[in-house]
Amino acid sequence: MIKSFIKTAFRNFWKQKLFSGINMLGLSIGISAALVIYLLVQYEFSFDTFHKDGDRIYRIVSEFKGDEGYEGNSGVPIPVGTVAKNQINGVETATEFYRAYNTRVSITNTTGSPAIYRKREDIVFADDTYFKLFNYDWIAGSPVNALGTSNQVVLSESRAKVYFNEQDLSKVIGRQIIYDDTIVANVTGIVKDFSKATDFNFKEFISFATAEEHHLLGNYISAGWNSTTSAFQVFVKLKPNVNNTNVELQLAAIKKQHDEPGSPGTSRYSLQSLTDIHTNLRFDNFDQRQANKSTLYGLLAVAGFLLLLGCINFINLTTAQASERAKEIGIRKTMGSSKRQLIFQFLSETFVITLVATIISLAITPLVLKMFSDFLPAAITFSAVGQPHVIVFLLLLVIFVSLFSGFYPALVLSRFRPIAILKNNTVERGSRKLWIRKSLTITQFVIAQFLLIATLLVTKQISFSLHKELGYKKDAIITINSPFTFDKKIAERKYVLLSKLKAIPEFEKLTLAGLPPASDGTMSTYIDFNNGKTNIETEVEMKYADVDYFNIYDMKLLSGKYLQKSDSLSALLINNTYARTLGFTNPNDAVGKMLKKDDKLVSIAGVLADFNTKSTHATIKPLAFAINAGRDQLRTFHIALKPQTAGGEEWKKAIAKAELAFKSVYPDDDFEYQFFDESIAAFYKTEQDISKLLKWASALTIFISCLGLLGLVIYTTNQRTKEIGVRKVLGASVLQIVSLLSKDFIWLVLIAFAIAAPLSWWGMHNWLNNFAYRTDVSWWLFAVTGLGTLLIALLILGMRTIGTAMRNPVESLRSE
Repeated sequence: MIKSFIKTAFRNFWKQKLFSGINMLGLSIGISAALVIYLLVQYEFSFDTFHKDGDRIYRIVSEFKGDEGYEGNSGVPIPVGTVAKNQINGVETATEFYRAYNTRVSITNTTGSPAIYRKREDIVFADDTYFKLFNYDWIAGSPVNALGTSNQVVLSESRAKVYFNEQDLSKVIGRQIIYDDTIVANVTGIVKDFSKATDFNFKEFISFATAEEHHLLGNYISAGWNSTTSAFQVFVKLKPNVNNTNVELQLAAIKKQHDEPGSPGTSRYSLQSLTDIHTNLRFDNFDQRQANKSTLYGLLAVAGFLLLLGCINFINLTTAQASERAKEIGIRKTMGSSKRQLIFQFLSETFVITLVATIISLAITPLVLKMFSDFLPAAITFSAVGQPHVIVFLLLLVIFVSLFSGFYPALVLSRFRPIAILKNNTVERGSRKLWIRKSLTITQFVIAQFLLIATLLVTKQISFSLHKELGYKKDAIITINSPFTFDKKIAERKYVLLSKLKAIPEFEKLTLAGLPPASDGTMSTYIDFNNGKTNIETEVEMKYADVDYFNIYDMKLLSGKYLQKSDSLSALLINNTYARTLGFTNPNDAVGKMLKKDDKLVSIAGVLADFNTKSTHATIKPLAFAINAGRDQLRTFHIALKPQTAGGEEWKKAIAKAELAFKSVYPDDDFEYQFFDESIAAFYKTEQDISKLLKWASALTIFISCLGLLGLVIYTTNQRTKEIGVRKVLGASVLQIVSLLSKDFIWLVLIAFAIAAPLSWWGMHNWLNNFAYRTDVSWWLFAVTGLGTLLIALLILGMRTIGTAMRNPVESLRSE
């Protein structure tokens, strides 16, 4: 019986090659997209799920209360590490580590000439409990005493192979590594790199005692309760059955003990689960690529839409051709076939089509991988298709699509009554089932138009964000970072480089300061202000500048004066938002008032006009500028370039001169620069990725929808060939016939637009709420979408209806 079903299926496929091809093409596109999206989503949600007792491991994070709720920082003040280890009930193990950046590494060898590695990343100062909380496989050494004292370092296997040419890595134990020409550490252990998806890609673990011995924490980040930086992080493993809420309450109580008297409590500590780190954009994951949950869910929706559209095509075309298989069904029923057997037969045919479509989808998957390359990490390749869980996913997908696509057509076909069929009284007569096909076609175009409107609006918002007045100049400015180093002598070389850069004639203005007005990095602190009645404690973002910084970025001063060199440690320049937070509606009233920062009184030198320090997602927050304030925060050269002549290469020559000057001062470091406007554009990479995703999704949904529309038009014109011939004989024009054949389909597209327009307005309005500064949902977005899909539908209809209308009526009537 099954052999008979399969033979019948292939015979029917061959007879209806065009419709079978449309069905398989639509399904294969949907299945291929679903496969790629499954690979991505499964990969992103698998990060750090392999750690032993991972469900009990949490990161302590900071949250700061703002105008729109709490905002996150993955770091905590340094004392929190000690508190977590010694004062919190319910904590089984706690570890703290401090991340190092752009570190210069020297490896001594037998030749006497050390191997130099510049700007090494993935280095942390970790305490001796790190390897108790996170389980690594040890190749050499032991976690018991690997990081117990100062000047010890544990290497990952991959980093040990880079540094030392040893087949037997146990021989690396005891070798020396020099960091920034200051820290000499002995290798005490080698651990295997994690082989599964993880954000813990640290390669070198220097003992935390080393950072304490060299006073790194006090010199580069404040050791008090009021300063938070993501460079310092604390992880805890809770005891079994301990509620994390109880731990958070204990943290809150301890924090309250260290808050300033009268503090309103604008910050808190919370626990973030280990598996949440990779997908929670409120907190960073060690400055690595993170997955956006909204994007992942959007991708799942796209996969669902594409599969749904392919299934709709199948249902529409199969039920449309029901009358052509009516006699076959009548004869089968007359010969004794039951309804169940007929349903099984048609489901078998659907299964075969879906299976063939799946094979085709595997063939086009490399192309889809390329299409989605902007969203896919390097770990996702076509070879991943061979994994067991992927094979299971594909089998389940084939079964689901077969049942979803085939059950309704099988039910319709199996209900035909033999007597009515053999009298040519088919189910199509009276158009009793046409409303179902029309509803499915409308659904297709609702999805397509919704995605098209979303694409246009996301593109519009990106353009708005990039061209919005941000409160500073961003064009023709480059930034160059001096190397980060623990060696004070090397750090002082930046002033030599400053004088060399000032001598380059193509540079109009130049200064050495902290971070640019807008950047990824954030350093914040608590500052107190007593207005005579109450104490106002505010979490304030800190930036460091010198005299010329504000002139280069053309930043507007509302009152007071810019910072001067004499203001070091004695004055701050604040933004207008901070002035309003302190209760000053007039910026002039804030000038001269005293603030308390790090237990020192400082005055407000002036008030700057507000500007965006982050993307337009975030509102403008309280901010203060200071001269160096006793820490080495001035590491970035900010350079305003002179105007370039049309077709000139002045900027290129100037940057080349800057590179020569940089290499003369830092011969062992790489020269890197960045245009400031490009760094601003990088804020919107997520939105740009979403825009590309929507463009692909819109194109594919419109393509699949048009495939289905073309199939229905072909079927309809074939069914009405003789009617058209009669109408032409009676004098109907080509235009009248085209209008007759097209109007029903055009109405479907228009109805779909009437449904998609309010849905898309609601959805996009909610999406725009993620931006503090946003564009509007313009009427022309809907006009372009409606007219565009209407024109596409008319083009598809015209491909078939015009040819049918122009056919000689003799050809269609000669058999009558």
